[in-house]
Amino acid sequence: MQSFLDPAVLFFVFGILAGALKSNLEIPPQISRFLSLYLLMALGLKGGFALAKSGLTHEVSISLGLALFLAVLVPALGYMILRRWLSGFDAAAIAATYGSVSAVTFITAVQFLDTHDIAYGGHMAAAMALMESPAIIMAVLLANLVRRREASKQSSGTKVANPGPLSKVMHEALTDGAQLLLIGAMLVGILSGEAGKAAMQPFAGDLFKGMLSFFLLDMGLLAARNMGKLRSQPPLLIVYALGAPLVHAGIALVLSMLCGLSAGNAALLMVLAASASYIAVPAVVRHAIPEANPSLYFGMSLGLTFPFNILLGIPLYVSVAQHFIPG
Repeated sequence: MQSFLDPAVLFFVFGILAGALKSNLEIPPQISRFLSLYLLMALGLKGGFALAKSGLTHEVSISLGLALFLAVLVPALGYMILRRWLSGFDAAAIAATYGSVSAVTFITAVQFLDTHDIAYGGHMAAAMALMESPAIIMAVLLANLVRRREASKQSSGTKVANPGPLSKVMHEALTDGAQLLLIGAMLVGILSGEAGKAAMQPFAGDLFKGMLSFFLLDMGLLAARNMGKLRSQPPLLIVYALGAPLVHAGIALVLSMLCGLSAGNAALLMVLAASASYIAVPAVVRHAIPEANPSLYFGMSLGLTFPFNILLGIPLYVSVAQHFIPG
C-alpha cells in the first residue's frame, strides 16, 4: 500500500481514470517528448556518476552479461510460444516488444529503490541500454525468414511487403536517439565524476520526482486509450501480456541468484526482463515488419503490461528479490 501511494504512481492512476472517463486532459506531444528525454538524460547521468565512483567491478560485468543474455533469450522464447497461435509476423513483432525494455518502467523502479533506501548499481542503466536493440534485430531476422517461406510457397501472385534493407533497420535500432542520449549522458557522468554530480544535482536530482510524476500522468492517459484495442483480441494474448512479465522476471531472478547479484541489482534486472517496449520498438517494427498488426504489440505492451508493472510488478519484483537475496 505504501508503494501504491507514491505520488508518481498515483499520478499514473489518475491518468488512467481521466482517460477512462474520456476527459480532454492531454499533455502536448512535444512536452511529452521533452519529459521522456529529460528522464533518460537524468538516469544516464545518475548511472555515470555511480560508475565513476565504483569502477568496473565483477558484479558490473556479470550484470551486463546477464542483461545481454536476457535480451536474446526472452524474444526467442516469446517467438517460439506465440508462433503456435499467431502468424510469424505478429509473433516476431510481439517477441521484439517483450524482448526489449521500457525505460519509464525502469526509471520508476529506480525511483522506488531510492524511496525505500535499497542499494543498486548505476551500471544497471547501461544494462538497460544493452537490452534495447538485440530483440529488434532478432525480430527482423525472424520476419525475413517468414517472408522467404511465404514467397517460396506463394502461388496467388500477391506481392509480399518489403520493409527495406536490413542494414537500414539495424541502423535505426542501434542509433535510436533516446538510446544514444542515455549512453551519452552516462559518459558525461563518468567523465565529470563527483564534481559533475554536485553541479547537476538541481537538474538530475531535485527535479526528477516531479518530472517522473508528470510523465506518468501522460502515460496513464495513453494507457487508458490503448486498453480498448484489446477487447477484440484473443484471451490468450491478454494472458501473455500479464503472465510473460512474471515468467521473464522469474528467469532473471534465478540467473541473479546463480551469479551472486545484490538484491537491488537483481530487482532491476527483473524489471528489465519483465518490461515491454512501447516507444522505440513499435516505431521500428512498424516499418520493419509492416505485415504485423500494431494493435497487438502496441496495445498489449502499453495497455496491459506497462500498467501491470507500474502498479503491481515493481513492488512485487523488489520484494521477491529481497526475500531470495537477503542482505
